[in-house]
Amino acid sequence: MNILVTGAAGFIGSNFVFYMLKEHKDYKICAMDSLTYAGNIGTLADVMEEPNFSFCKCDIADKKKVFDLFEKEGFDVVVNFAAESHVDRSIEDPGVFLRTNIIGTQVLMDASKEYGVKRYHQVGTDEVYGDLPLDRKDLFFTEDMPLTASSPYSASKASADLLVMAYHRTFDMPVTISRCSNNYGPYQFPEKLIPLIISRALDDKELPVYGTGKNVRDWLYVEDHCRAIDMIIHEGRVGEVYNIGGHNEKSNLEVVRIILKNLGKPESLIRFVSDRKGHDLRYAIDPLKISEELGWLPTTMFDDGIRKTIQWYLDNKDWWLNIISGEYREYYDRMYGNR
Repeated sequence: MNILVTGAAGFIGSNFVFYMLKEHKDYKICAMDSLTYAGNIGTLADVMEEPNFSFCKCDIADKKKVFDLFEKEGFDVVVNFAAESHVDRSIEDPGVFLRTNIIGTQVLMDASKEYGVKRYHQVGTDEVYGDLPLDRKDLFFTEDMPLTASSPYSASKASADLLVMAYHRTFDMPVTISRCSNNYGPYQFPEKLIPLIISRALDDKELPVYGTGKNVRDWLYVEDHCRAIDMIIHEGRVGEVYNIGGHNEKSNLEVVRIILKNLGKPESLIRFVSDRKGHDLRYAIDPLKISEELGWLPTTMFDDGIRKTIQWYLDNKDWWLNIISGEYREYYDRMYGNR
């Protein structure tokens, strides 16, 4: 099988590449990434020489380059991880998110239609559902809930999902969509909560926490997410949406405190900052559908996953120290410096 993985130098995309190369040694994997600020080609260094792996630097919104690659490679499956994905950046500059997340998806869909791709899989997010109240622990996101996006980021992802389903209905394209809860694990860009807290705590720097830190997320170890997508592209029903979640709900403040405890750092490093605009209160996924249909269940509990994640950042300082410089430092100052 010949698989295109877009956004493959990013956090989840790179982990998916590693997972697929390990689990399907006879598959051919082509990794595509435009290598913007969050795409690090160094992440893929260990697989660059693999005989069944190739890399293409390409923006998914570049129609000519995308079509040329599809014509040359004849992909069987496309898994689209490529996305602008940080909510704060979408508030700063929504246009970038619309171009990549909507127009880029359209280009990939057109290429998949033109060149007869057998399965197009769109990697979505649970943020398209909006949020849930903190005091209703009985409520969860299900696949049939309406999309009520709260940020330019989640609105662009919801639009992409709607476009994918429209291509399925209009052109009878073989598509699937997954919507996952918050991921954590190796190779996550340092602007995200867990690596941000780890990297700053190691330097005894202040740890910015939005509002009161009570916002709740459902955390899933990235390899469990990769395994779920693998199952969907092989066994998932065409035209279906599958929610992927870990039943590991924790408040942002709770996550920060767990990291500090593991690192032996004091909670006095925590600094509460002005809340994010339109900050969603609670995300919680109901993964019953993928569990019943495909037999998927998460295998990594948060306590084990966070220890593995912290150890990875301790063992791979060169990877993230090279990132925390220049443009990212300027971005950090804009986001948290005056809050």
